[in-house]
Amino acid sequence: MDIKQLGERVLAGERRALARSITLVESQRSDHRAQASELLEYLAEAKRQALRIGLSGTPGVGKSTFIESFGLMLTAQGLRVAVLAVDPSSSRSGGSILGDKTRMERLSRDRNAFIRPSPSQTHLGGVARRTREAVALCEAADFDVVLIETVGVGQSETVVAEMSDLFLLLLAPAGGDELQGVKRGIMEMADLILVNKADGDLKHAAMRTCADYSGALRLLRKRPQDPEGYPKAMMVSALQEDGLSVAWEEMQALTKWRRENGFWESGRANQARYWFDQEVRQALLAKLNTPEARATMDQLGGDVAQGGIGPAAAAQKMLEQLNAI
Repeated sequence: MDIKQLGERVLAGERRALARSITLVESQRSDHRAQASELLEYLAEAKRQALRIGLSGTPGVGKSTFIESFGLMLTAQGLRVAVLAVDPSSSRSGGSILGDKTRMERLSRDRNAFIRPSPSQTHLGGVARRTREAVALCEAADFDVVLIETVGVGQSETVVAEMSDLFLLLLAPAGGDELQGVKRGIMEMADLILVNKADGDLKHAAMRTCADYSGALRLLRKRPQDPEGYPKAMMVSALQEDGLSVAWEEMQALTKWRRENGFWESGRANQARYWFDQEVRQALLAKLNTPEARATMDQLGGDVAQGGIGPAAAAQKMLEQLNAI
């Protein structure tokens, strides 16, 4: 594979080259990992940036509907939008449905939009392991906005905040009591809370939910990267495309403030450091998958199961073996 030629095609905005590059960075083969690193280093020289927007919410809250309506609104303004959707993988078969393109039928036909579903595999935190690199590829392909949709499994989906400039949390009306609003974790990471489905019979419930979360946000400790009034809760209706333009204005205002006050660059620098740390950890864990390490693990695991040695002592032996490899 000619990596430089592939990189030039990505920089030219070729969709097929972008899709092929994402497949390359998602591969776990060692030779593909080396090619992916070379490609990413080559594309980084272009220094292109997009607005990265992470999006999380429980299943059924309307993430796909919101992304389609929001994405169509952005493309109508002349912006190029990339959507990276992560689908949960089966713990039994390892397979994923990858049906986000089906859910976003109108957006998938838009020439200014690119949708790429990916399996989460065994990675926790609501995103795939290589989603961050896929974001970098979309930026290199000169997209203006990159939307990162998480699996949607609950309050632990905070990893997406480490690869996005803005983190949106979608909530459903009457989804729980007021105590949900003061829970830590994902609430503390959100920049905007959007109460979706604020239409029809659910509109009054959405108003109450929005008021509850607005009050809860005032109880959270103020973050240095937020101007006065942020984070905030708002109502939107993805189905009726109501409130989307107001939410986009809030996102732009927050982004502009962070750029002018130095939090944009510092945030990306901190994220780069975080992912360096994660890459080192993943490389160390990969040492456990060598034949020698697996054989030692099986032997020590059998000894622990029979009571011949304690788990802590066996772990110490395993670490000594890894140091010797």
